[in-house]
Amino acid sequence: MFTGIIEEVGTLKGIRHGQKSSVVTVGGKKVLIGTKIGDSISTNGVCLTVTKLHKDSFDADVMPETLQRSNLGALQMGGRVNLERALQLDTRLGGHIVSGHIDGTGSIKEYRKDDNAVWITISAGPELLRYIIEKGSIAIDGVSLTVATVDSQSFQVSIIPHTGAETILLEKKLGDTVNLECDIIGKYVEKLLGLSPKTQTKQSNLSEAFLQENGFF
Repeated sequence: MFTGIIEEVGTLKGIRHGQKSSVVTVGGKKVLIGTKIGDSISTNGVCLTVTKLHKDSFDADVMPETLQRSNLGALQMGGRVNLERALQLDTRLGGHIVSGHIDGTGSIKEYRKDDNAVWITISAGPELLRYIIEKGSIAIDGVSLTVATVDSQSFQVSIIPHTGAETILLEKKLGDTVNLECDIIGKYVEKLLGLSPKTQTKQSNLSEAFLQENGFF
């Protein structure tokens, strides 16, 4: 698990493509402190398992599923990525609980300066927007942010200068792809209430008996 508070920006130092999967080498400094083989490092919001450690980088396997659901497959040599080590239980949760399991991608639609802040508009498909709510949490390339507004085609976030300086969000160009992880709670609630997007079930199983059975009373 992660908090969505980026520790440093790293660079892609190597990529070896297989038939469907890849092995990436990611350069960093801070995230390597105390890191062991088998540990997890969020890379642009994707939870990667460290398979090999070097002096100034780590290797990780990237599965076909990850390449399909994220922007990692489009990274070029020297490309910059947001990095965060897995949280520890004694860590202040400055962001929100992020699993590192990407739900899908969106694209940068607009940047707008607002005094010392920057508004970013991101377009996304309905399968993601159903989980994005105003004042809710969203992880964009691994960065924990609060949703300011949302409509049927896009949502907006506002970032402070510190976030802009410490992450790669403002380095993106219009039309660039970003990884999105929606708040995990909404997906569990949807499943429990039988509101799966695949079935489009509209009837809810929510009842007093259901709540009692699941420990709400």
